[in-house]
Formats: sequence, C-alpha cells, structure tokens
Amino acid sequence: MNVQPAVPGDVDELMRLAASVEQWFGPMVGDPEFLDVVRRNIARGSAFVVRGEGKRLLGAIMTGGRSPVHRINWLVVAADARRGGVGQALMAHVLDRWERPCTVEVVTFGADHPGAGPSGSRAFYERLGFVAGETVADGPEGGSRQRFRLTLS
Repeated sequence: MNVQPAVPGDVDELMRLAASVEQWFGPMVGDPEFLDVVRRNIARGSAFVVRGEGKRLLGAIMTGGRSPVHRINWLVVAADARRGGVGQALMAHVLDRWERPCTVEVVTFGADHPGAGPSGSRAFYERLGFVAGETVADGPEGGSRQRFRLTLS
C-alpha cells in the first residue's frame, strides 16, 4: 500500500472522508478551523494519504507533536476500505518517521462511547500496541474520550 504526503488538491477528498465520520467526531466539514488545520498539516508535511482509483482517498492521517512525544491527531479510513490494511499502512508510515525513543499519543473513543465498537478505533490502536490511559474531555458530539499511548524504543 502506497502512503503519500497529502497535497493541496486532496482537500476536497479529505473533507469527504471527514463527512463520513462526523456522526462520531462532530462537525468538521463546515468548520473553517478544521479546514485551516487540514491545510496547515498539508503545508507542513504532517498529513499523509492512501489513494484508491483516480483521486479518491481511501484513508488519511494527520500528526503532530515533537520528539519525544508525537501525536496522531486524526486518522480516518473510508468505510469500504476498513479492515483492508489502510489504517495500518498509514500508522506504519508515520511511526517509521519518528526518531526513537519516543512516545506516541492518540485520543480516541472512551469504552462507553457508542462509536467505540462500530468504528473499531480502540481495538485498532490496541492491536498496534497502544495502551489505554487517562480519560480526557468529551468530544464535540458529547461522547467520552480516552488517551492511548505507545512507547517506541
């Protein structure tokens, strides 16, 4: 699977991916701040994508932080591409970029969040070796959130 840096021409497709998960994460597509975040991540080289046929994106990831603590700020995989290795490819790509030792953090659904099961995000991060940590503020849709960490040595 080929992971590539996102480019400005990917913005519309990134918004399509965002729209597909708004039920779990709250409004993004109509939020000018989210659009600015996407554009900034593309400009600084911290947004990566997996492309399908044509310009269609199968998944995307945006990262942040600085060594020794890095963050997965946003990871989304198109519904019809889930369980096909897209998320793992995106994660492998960014994890390989960071100097060790380091810690990688991600905030995802709390165990009681209705989207925790259907999205598969908690199980996905656990399979990659992330360990559940403290709870954090609820998401914009009101659902619980929890920080997960992975230590890379």
